[in-house]
Amino acid sequence: MSVRIYNTQSGKKEDFVPIEAGKVRMYCCGPTVYDFLHIGNYRGAIFFNVVRNWLEKRGFKVSYIYNYTDVDDKIINRAKAEGVTSSEISEKYIKEFQKDYELMQLRPHTKNPRVTEYMDDIIGFVAGLVEKKKAYVVDGDVYFDVQSFKDYGKLSNKKIEDMESGFRIDVDNRKKHPADFALWKSAKEDEVSWASPWGQGRPGWHIECSAMNRAILGESIDIHGGGMDLIFPHHENEIAQTEALTGKPFVKYWMHNNMLEFGNQKMSKSLGNVLTGRSFLEKYDGEILKYMMLQAHYRSTIDFSEAQVELAIKGLARVYSAMAHAESLIHLNLELVPVPEKFQTLITEADENIEKDMDDDFNTPQVLARIFEVVRAYNNYARTPGKMTPDKKAVAEVFFHWVKNKGSLLAMFQLNPAEYLRGLDDRILDAKGLSRDAIDKLVEERSVARANKDFSTSDKIRDQLKDMGVLIQDGLSGTTWEVEK
Repeated sequence: MSVRIYNTQSGKKEDFVPIEAGKVRMYCCGPTVYDFLHIGNYRGAIFFNVVRNWLEKRGFKVSYIYNYTDVDDKIINRAKAEGVTSSEISEKYIKEFQKDYELMQLRPHTKNPRVTEYMDDIIGFVAGLVEKKKAYVVDGDVYFDVQSFKDYGKLSNKKIEDMESGFRIDVDNRKKHPADFALWKSAKEDEVSWASPWGQGRPGWHIECSAMNRAILGESIDIHGGGMDLIFPHHENEIAQTEALTGKPFVKYWMHNNMLEFGNQKMSKSLGNVLTGRSFLEKYDGEILKYMMLQAHYRSTIDFSEAQVELAIKGLARVYSAMAHAESLIHLNLELVPVPEKFQTLITEADENIEKDMDDDFNTPQVLARIFEVVRAYNNYARTPGKMTPDKKAVAEVFFHWVKNKGSLLAMFQLNPAEYLRGLDDRILDAKGLSRDAIDKLVEERSVARANKDFSTSDKIRDQLKDMGVLIQDGLSGTTWEVEK
């Protein structure tokens, strides 16, 4: 089965066939770097990392470009407000984004171009459009003439004749049509600018991605990604200006992730003002954020609520709990035996199903569901009463490495299981108003009661702990506990 991708432009899933066999040219719109990013901006960063990972798994060599917009009105306004230069603002927030990216433990992109590094390419691109009479100059500003591009609106399904004021269009009587957009903006006083054939100025937003795309990946690319909010006008305008210049198809597959919704008012009560990715990553962590983003299909909305945070913590805890148990078995000095056939068959089937899920438009929630199926099977095989056996160790070894391998596609489940599980348990305990010290004290009291053969007290404490959502397990090396998942 080949990879199938939902193409925004066609409105249907299509077999993925790259322009050049074995190679994928992929570009995703990155952040405008003037502040910490809103948490919703990280959905694309997390999801398109998965796309790149899977395409590489399927044997493609992927060039993945993710840009920084370091020239923009918002950057200029922030710089003026703080009394610093635009470059100081953009440099600061590029570093902050990179810090967030590392906290999420996502792989680096092939290249992170900055607009300021490609000014010659941008000016040359605009000049080419003016020469072809696809753009016109007014008082040092350069506008793209949308009426000169017959296919304008083919991505967003908007018609030029319907585009008057509105639709995020600036009304300007100097323009031939209200939908005409700026390719080059003449310089204003005290603003960063560059010399051009039309005077000092700076690029418009849309032209930047087209020029960087063309300079790095060429005139036609395989995949262009971004949020659904970019379909119009940004991506629509990218298509128009690029194809008007080159006369070639710009993008073969357009992919757009959906938005986050904050419908649950309890979110602000329990988490505080969680508007930025940084605030979430500091209060929680990247693993929780990735789980929340990938537990829903990328084309569906996500209700980012307190309840979803709790579900993510519990879901991660189930996986890491099983991994921690498996890792402890792997190190036992037991005879090496083959993996039980039934469990190996289950793993093989899970592999086949995950391949189908990922090939079918990157169905990450279904992949997570498959992982949970294997976790349940592992618990039934290996986390059972009685002594640890060679069979259980064999199952543990296969399970542990399988979760690591499948998790790597999602950039998840790569942390030290015991350490991460302890942190997750502490979060759940904190939400319940319980302390680890209090639970340790009860477990110790139960151990003393058992040693004294006071089984009535021992059972009573066990029931008390269970009511608190704490499960205990007696083993040869003593009693351990964890929060019920």
